[in-house]
Amino acid sequence: MKPFYIIILGLLLLSANVFSQEAIKWMSWEEAVKAGEKETKLVFVDIYTSWCGWCKVMDNKTFSNNEIAKMLNESFYPVKLNAEMADTVQFNNYTFVNPNPQMRRSTHQLAASLLDNQLSYPSFVMLNEKFQRLHILKGFKDAKYMNEYLQFYIDGKHLLPPPDASGQSEKGG
Repeated sequence: MKPFYIIILGLLLLSANVFSQEAIKWMSWEEAVKAGEKETKLVFVDIYTSWCGWCKVMDNKTFSNNEIAKMLNESFYPVKLNAEMADTVQFNNYTFVNPNPQMRRSTHQLAASLLDNQLSYPSFVMLNEKFQRLHILKGFKDAKYMNEYLQFYIDGKHLLPPPDASGQSEKGG
């Protein structure tokens, strides 16, 4: 009878480990701005729409990955921004609105500004600690790609000088 209990206990421990999934602690734009006033971090913005199928795949496949969730929670302010939201956003002495919130597929000005008016979903925008755009990444990305992308910023490689034409950094790196 003892081996039966050991097997059951082992299965319970294994299932608890499988189901203990880290979730991304998504923030609103306003929450990230407020948090950034206290502690500076890079800002990762997921720009999505409710009708975007690939946005849903990102949520279910990539953003449900424990390692991606841990990276985003620890090293970034992860922001989820609906490109068609109706909310008014005040930021940097600007007021951003959705000019036609009742109209189907009307884009919010903040989403358009972050994406440099190149609207494609899903899109991801990396911002520095001062909320200045560093990079726009478009389309579905699997967990492996997203891991490498986030690690690039975590490692501070975006701060290095660009490589010269030979592929070497200007400081011989």
